[in-house]
Amino acid sequence: MRKIYRFFQFYYRALFRFFYFLIAIIVIISFLPRQGKFKYEFQKGKPWMHEDLIAPFDFPIYKTEAELFEERSFILKDFKPFFNLDATVLNTAITQFQSDYSREWNSFQANYLTEDHKILQSNLKLKQGQSALKLKYETIIQREIRLVYEKGVIDPSDLLTISSQPSLSITLLVNSKAVDTEIGEVFTLPKAIEYIQQKINQAAETDGPLLSQFWQKFGFSKIISPNLLFDERTTDKVKRDILTNVSLTKGMVQAGERVISHEEVIKGDKYQVIESLKKEYERRLGQESGFPVLIGQFLIVAILFFMLYLFLLNFRTDILSVDSKILFILLLISFIVILSSFVLRSNSISIYVVPFAIVPIFIRAFYDARLALFIHLVTIFLIGFFAPNGYEFVLINFVAGVVAIASLTNLYRSGNLFYTVFLVLISYLAVYLSLVIVQEGTLIAVNWFTLAWFAVNALLLLALYQLVYLIEKIFGFLSDASLIELSDTNQDLLRKLAEVAPGTFQHSLQVANLAEAAVYKIGGNPLLVRAGALYHDIGKMNNPFYFIENQPTDFNPHQNIDYEESAAIIIKHVTEGVQIARKNKLPDQLIDFIRMHHGTNKVKYFYRLHKDKFTETIEDDLRFIYPGPNPNSKETVVLMMADSVEAASRSFKKITLQAIDELVDRIIDNLQAEDQFNDANITFKDITTVKSVFKRKLQNIYHSRVEYPEDKL
Repeated sequence: MRKIYRFFQFYYRALFRFFYFLIAIIVIISFLPRQGKFKYEFQKGKPWMHEDLIAPFDFPIYKTEAELFEERSFILKDFKPFFNLDATVLNTAITQFQSDYSREWNSFQANYLTEDHKILQSNLKLKQGQSALKLKYETIIQREIRLVYEKGVIDPSDLLTISSQPSLSITLLVNSKAVDTEIGEVFTLPKAIEYIQQKINQAAETDGPLLSQFWQKFGFSKIISPNLLFDERTTDKVKRDILTNVSLTKGMVQAGERVISHEEVIKGDKYQVIESLKKEYERRLGQESGFPVLIGQFLIVAILFFMLYLFLLNFRTDILSVDSKILFILLLISFIVILSSFVLRSNSISIYVVPFAIVPIFIRAFYDARLALFIHLVTIFLIGFFAPNGYEFVLINFVAGVVAIASLTNLYRSGNLFYTVFLVLISYLAVYLSLVIVQEGTLIAVNWFTLAWFAVNALLLLALYQLVYLIEKIFGFLSDASLIELSDTNQDLLRKLAEVAPGTFQHSLQVANLAEAAVYKIGGNPLLVRAGALYHDIGKMNNPFYFIENQPTDFNPHQNIDYEESAAIIIKHVTEGVQIARKNKLPDQLIDFIRMHHGTNKVKYFYRLHKDKFTETIEDDLRFIYPGPNPNSKETVVLMMADSVEAASRSFKKITLQAIDELVDRIIDNLQAEDQFNDANITFKDITTVKSVFKRKLQNIYHSRVEYPEDKL
């Protein structure tokens, strides 16, 4: 019955995996450009290695990106941004001035222009009545305000907005009519206020210093406001219409005309003609043979995904067994391909702006370098088949991906990501410039816009990496940075373990050191096994004195209970450890170390005592067997070995090299004989390496040394 259940469970999960891959294929196909593939491969600067190319139909010669940029820049050189004239601002300013002026003048008159201030009056040199004086300045200021608004007032922030415009003129919309105006002929808001203040100061000089002080303090900034308002919507619309009307082509090639001859070198103009034919050929093929092209695209994508499945099936079955791991990989590939398809449809963005190196960086952060490289290759092959200049695209991004993987060994170290991104940028530039030299024979033909896209690509790499923390939360992964944080012995849970069960804490530290050194040698994850080792015995905190490493020399609580109960308490530290870990929200990857570090072993000490007392004891008495499961990875297997070896090494009576070697061999061989390693991807060579590391580490811990013959001393 159990075999039947396992059979159906296996095929049920296999069916789900099939649907994951199928959905990813369908999603990618739905976003790919509906176009065929030009059947000839060619490179600029190289001979045409195919038969003579004859134009199969009439097609236009498309302009290069640099030509389009130059033409658009020339057209925009005389483009004038649009401003609207707000006629209501003048009346508002006059009304506001009259209100403020009347209030301020009355206050000034009450304080200074009275009979009680004759000395001040004489200083004012008043030759007119006070009403005439008030009217004089009112007339002057209103005249200057009208003059300012006739010329126009612009907000300085609008000037900053149009600072990228090469023109020194603007187009003023007045009553639906467009009037060209020089920017130098209008006032900015600060200049307008300064102009009015200057005019009134000149008029006040003849009437005494008190009036000059009055006008210097007057708040013109509350009165004057811009009346020329930047019309962003109209400006963008007109600019867009102008750029849309720029022709993308610069001539035609007639059907039957020879495009290039066999072994003719592909130079500048010829290269552009062939590129134009390729573009038009792929577009027409996609329109005329839509369904066959769709089938071909489906088969290509399906084959590449099948290669990915075979790789995982043969080398990383642990990923295929976890839905979240499969979904993450498929979603990552799909996202990059879909993003690339949108960029390919755009005529203004280069495909090289897409940060393809983020794929191996993300995979390397959670898995291993080999898987990162394979998935990166699958991704760039998918896109390279549809990207322009596919060979160049694959070569450039392959090198960048390899550099990213090779340099990303210690991502958790400060500054390492910047170092990696810098190397990726250098690799992009180096390969691109090398291709330019091969194709053009000189660096003069370098497309500087492409170099700028590479720089943006590097910036996007830095920005997108911050998503690694979000990915951890969504998919339940563990990055190296998180493992470093969890391994900090100042974590609350580890501090509590050190206080409640100090012997267990010291045991965990020793196990962590052993396991980390061994896993590093056999190609596992040292940070993961170290974190798992530190937490693997946290279940002992509930009954610390029932474990020998925490017991005083004169006290053993097992003396007062029977063997079955003792075994139950010992076994329970696994299940209680899992409960404590879940309560403290430890990741599932660390909980696996708690569950698996004893596998399905027996509590041998109490089982033997029970067996000696009760001869009828059955061999598979479940009361003395840990619940398991058995370790399922290199890391969990090595932890089991390290835990058993470290615990047994504490019983040494006489420490010698031979005693250490025999102990390590005996413990690990017994675990292997009991089938504890069967579910893990560990080899006999790995086990031999682990033994060697343990022996060396234990010799260092116990400071054992070779015993020399007495006559040699």
